[in-house]
Amino acid sequence: MMHEQQIAKELASRRRVAQVDSNESLALGHCFMPYSIPNGKVVLAGNIIADNVKMIPFLPEKGMLAPILSMRRSVGGSVCNTGIALKTLDSALEVAALGKIGSDDAGNFVVNEMSRHGLDVSLVSRTDAAPTTFTDCMTLTTTGERTFFNMHGADSLLSPEDVDPRSLDCAIFHLGYLLLLDGLDAADGDYGTKAARLLAKVQAAGVKTSIDIVSEQSDRFVRIVRPALRYCDYCVVNEIEASRATGRDGDDMRGLCEGLMSLGVRECAVVHRPEGSAAMDGAGRFVSVGSLDLPKGWIVGSTGAGDAFCAGMLYSFLAGMSPEEGMRLASCAAACNLSVADSTSGARSLSETLDLEKRFNRRSVCWST
Repeated sequence: MMHEQQIAKELASRRRVAQVDSNESLALGHCFMPYSIPNGKVVLAGNIIADNVKMIPFLPEKGMLAPILSMRRSVGGSVCNTGIALKTLDSALEVAALGKIGSDDAGNFVVNEMSRHGLDVSLVSRTDAAPTTFTDCMTLTTTGERTFFNMHGADSLLSPEDVDPRSLDCAIFHLGYLLLLDGLDAADGDYGTKAARLLAKVQAAGVKTSIDIVSEQSDRFVRIVRPALRYCDYCVVNEIEASRATGRDGDDMRGLCEGLMSLGVRECAVVHRPEGSAAMDGAGRFVSVGSLDLPKGWIVGSTGAGDAFCAGMLYSFLAGMSPEEGMRLASCAAACNLSVADSTSGARSLSETLDLEKRFNRRSVCWST
């Protein structure tokens, strides 16, 4: 593996300009400006999942049957989905996976897939104590909407003791998903949760921290998510997760961002939903961006769309892009993901991803008040 300074030197010598037609720019007249390719490493920790994506025409009522029209296996979870999307955006970026998998065929599959896409898997450990976590993703062919059935496996055994912050040697440490990592969701007498303890240790080592949350119907958000927010530099979540974590109205995008920042996020809180996204930085500046108005038939599935959006935002944080630039990139990455049934095969390079801004208009949103 190349030394970090060598990587930084190599990447700093390269430049890309992302250009957007002026008639497709944001209402405030802002276009993408030239920026350097990120020169930092990203470590993605948490859920490593084997997804069984099953396409169905409808969700049956209780006790009834629905046909499975097709099925394919793919990788899933925050580590795999966000990592592959990030690495595909820029193949020169160093992306490392950290987590636990079982000593089984599913574990072989997920680690091979991550390696095939260029992720460093040296921080992924195997265990005989539990099988590799898997999810059955029931996806409607008509709308792409998903229903998940998840088996908590090896990644639930991840604990703060599995991470040595001093050896991470990265710019950003991203942890996801809270509420789906039993070992890190566990209570901690000093920090509230084990995840909060881990994030505090990573921040103390001089590494920026970021989190993602899983959407679930429960009352655990306040107890598990809020302690972690106190040790986050970045938070990228959807409006449902933000509402349950903050206790604020899910339609009040400014309020959701303000709530996340008030709970401890230091640099930027981003909330996304199908219509668009909104962000607030540490100075209280708020901005919103509409999502791309995709044509009928474009959306095949939405599995991993939030992770693709998150990958775009992580890239923007590394590149020093403004929040609005980041959300525009992130929404394009999510749109690429929506064009396929699984969670990763829709990922495209940076130039291909940004090309969607030239092809499609953006929805108009007004979340400034």
